[in-house]
Amino acid sequence: MRLRSATIISAFATALAATIGPAIAQKQGGTLSFYHRDSPPGPSLLEESTVSSVHPFANIYNNLVVFDRTKPKNSLDTIVPDLAKSWSWDQSGTKLTFQLNEGVRWHDGKPFTARDVQCTWHMLIGKTETDDFRKNPRKAWWFNLDEVAVKGDYEVTFNLKQPQPSFLLLLAAGWSVVYPCHVPQRVMRTTPIGTGPFKFDDFRRNDSIRLVRNPDYFKKGKPYLDAIEVKIIENRSTRILAFTAGKFDLTYRSDVTVPLLKDVQSQAPKAQCELAPTGVSINLIVNRLSPPFDNPEIRKAMALALDRDAFVQILSQGKASIGGAMLPTPEGVWGMPPEYLATLPGYGADRDKNLAQARGIMEGLGYSATKPLAVKVATRNIAEFRDPAVILIDQLKQIHIAGELEVIDTAQWYNRVTRREYAVGLNLTGASVDDPDVNLVENYSCKSERNYTQYCNADVEKLIGQQSKETDIAKRKQLVWDIEKVLVEDVARPIISHGYAATCWHPRVKNLKLFQNSIYNDGRLEDVWLDDD
Repeated sequence: MRLRSATIISAFATALAATIGPAIAQKQGGTLSFYHRDSPPGPSLLEESTVSSVHPFANIYNNLVVFDRTKPKNSLDTIVPDLAKSWSWDQSGTKLTFQLNEGVRWHDGKPFTARDVQCTWHMLIGKTETDDFRKNPRKAWWFNLDEVAVKGDYEVTFNLKQPQPSFLLLLAAGWSVVYPCHVPQRVMRTTPIGTGPFKFDDFRRNDSIRLVRNPDYFKKGKPYLDAIEVKIIENRSTRILAFTAGKFDLTYRSDVTVPLLKDVQSQAPKAQCELAPTGVSINLIVNRLSPPFDNPEIRKAMALALDRDAFVQILSQGKASIGGAMLPTPEGVWGMPPEYLATLPGYGADRDKNLAQARGIMEGLGYSATKPLAVKVATRNIAEFRDPAVILIDQLKQIHIAGELEVIDTAQWYNRVTRREYAVGLNLTGASVDDPDVNLVENYSCKSERNYTQYCNADVEKLIGQQSKETDIAKRKQLVWDIEKVLVEDVARPIISHGYAATCWHPRVKNLKLFQNSIYNDGRLEDVWLDDD
């Protein structure tokens, strides 16, 4: 097996591609097969919250702009055209104008125009009433968007309330796909229409997904594949064995844990794997309006009980990283320095001191080993969630909290936590883009649908607004660290660790490029082909 470390290969890979890239002939045809870890809640990306929907349904859609697949890290400098062929800012930094590609058609044959872009973002910011647009998990992203104006069929301008340097990043995120004006949302949830490289063909819940090549794709010659077939296999051991036996070309994105990687290596030595940060954090969510967890002292005790090093060692053999809400350095841009992080409550090296303080709080509230606080610990019913939830329950026992695991199917999990129908939960939170305007706005602003713990702090809200318009990177980082400090002190949503995992594929899969700082933005497979030679 060839195992590539994402932190050391990027320069070599780029140079190698430049040297031999033109000599590699793309091959048309064939069906790419991969397994899925669970049944996605649906293919309507604008309404969903899990990466399970991004892979594979991102292949149906296009964005205005995307991140360059040849660059391993997403950033403002790596954004390239998609439905838009160019863009420009005005001098005030509040008007972003796109010139759109002409001749693009929706999968039903109707033409794509600027009106579709306007309709999409009017729906997202609530400018138009769409009764059947049921969920809007990232509405908070667009807090600074005032209007989307069109000029003819191929020019569209986003008017912002104030300058926002990272706004283009939001548009390049895997979630920011463009929808057709003429298709009702109830249809997008079942048989979606896009402009993307593949058309929706079939989705059998808990069984399989099939997408077929769009022969009229506006990027001539692409996609190379005839079809993508996905088999849903919920048992991780079963699906890994199926991959190593050659029944699938590709694993699900970041499905191979560090402990399992050795098994894949021994059973499929020719497979290629890329081990990299996932951009996904494991976190403790507590419903602060649900008694007795409305008591901030109990929430503080729970945060102090977390042994982050134990999670990292057990789940990733030391590969995962510890940090706050933002992706830690060096993989991330905005993470707190280790010396700063160590000063925050619960992050210090003195584990015994933290536990003693946590027990003292619980015992002062009348709890003990013989009279523990009983609670159900809810989590999503997939291994990535269940495994850390079991560790969490074991650690909470040490401070007189008796947790009982409650597993919830993917189709219901995000609905449940959005409606705050839980008391304590173990969640995984992925940031589509490593930027505070995504992570902090989405998960900690008062009115965000994705603020599952109902945390609301006016001072934090103000700081989030300040950092969003700050153009000086050093000043913006300091504002972000100030926010992170308050989030930890307020026990907003204790972050346990940031994940590290591998994606593997067999040699016949060519030109698969994965990003190192997000698993949400590389789901489209228009550049991939198959070659058995």
